[in-house]
Amino acid sequence: MHKSDSEYRILKILENNPEWTQRQLAKELGLSLGKTNYCMRALIDKGWVKFSNFKRSDNKLGYLYLLTPEGLAEKSILAQNFLRRKSEEYNRLKKEIEMLKNEL
Repeated sequence: MHKSDSEYRILKILENNPEWTQRQLAKELGLSLGKTNYCMRALIDKGWVKFSNFKRSDNKLGYLYLLTPEGLAEKSILAQNFLRRKSEEYNRLKKEIEMLKNEL
């Protein structure tokens, strides 16, 4: 997976699920917990995500991961790039499928 794809997918998930844990993110993304933690730290270091503590109902402290204005702007750019790459990939696969069909 392209690094910016991971960043885009994390930002997209956190925008709608700021209370998700890194473990939940890792499972959803199909990444290891270590890779997810690495990506989260990078997003926080870039200033695209901030986190704050909140009190959970089970009396443990959790975190909210919030997209900053810079994170929201970057998510839009990453989404455009993601769409462009996926469209190019789709077109390549479509051509390859047509070539294979012609061979059969």
